[in-house]
Amino acid sequence: MDEKLKPILEENQILKQKVDKLEKKVELLEREKKSNNIIIHGLPEGEQTTLDLIKLIKNCFLDELGIAIENYEINKIFRIGSKNKNKNEKPRPTLLSLVTGWKKMEIMKNKKKLKDLYITEDYSKETLEIRKSLQPKLIEERQKGNLAYIKYDKLIVKENSRPIDKRKREKSTSPQAELIQPRKQQTLNMSKSNRINAFDVMRGRSHSLSTTSVTTKQ
Repeated sequence: MDEKLKPILEENQILKQKVDKLEKKVELLEREKKSNNIIIHGLPEGEQTTLDLIKLIKNCFLDELGIAIENYEINKIFRIGSKNKNKNEKPRPTLLSLVTGWKKMEIMKNKKKLKDLYITEDYSKETLEIRKSLQPKLIEERQKGNLAYIKYDKLIVKENSRPIDKRKREKSTSPQAELIQPRKQQTLNMSKSNRINAFDVMRGRSHSLSTTSVTTKQ
């Protein structure tokens, strides 16, 4: 019985490996497809056409980020989800797909300048779930004082090799410094003494000259 099942099990294993490879390829293609995408949250919803939405985005980025976007740099743009029936509802997120990656990077580097809007990456549903599950570990590592951040679907942790002591460190004095310090003080005192002696000599000479002058006049 085992001999009959062996070829089937081997075939299943081969098929499983092929499926895994295909899934990875699909994931890479999906990731590449979204690589130049960003999602804009909080953008007021009132446009009637796609051109209106493009104009709204361009004006917003130019005014708040100082970044000019030309029409030819936009691959596609649309609201995510069904249109809200109630005007008071939260505006739908806007997906903006750019032609080049460098324009996306320029926006992402300056996104903190936005006042009422915020921008996120266009992750797949599976990636978003993974990132969400990594949040507790991310917080834990940061509380330990480590540098931690999530890159795509991986948690990156760099240990802090030099812990910061909040207390002020007292200035340490080495034996050599202790020997040098009195010498400096001694040199300084000698310099002051020399200046005082020189002053006394000059004052004495001045007094002597004055006395001589008076005697001569008499």
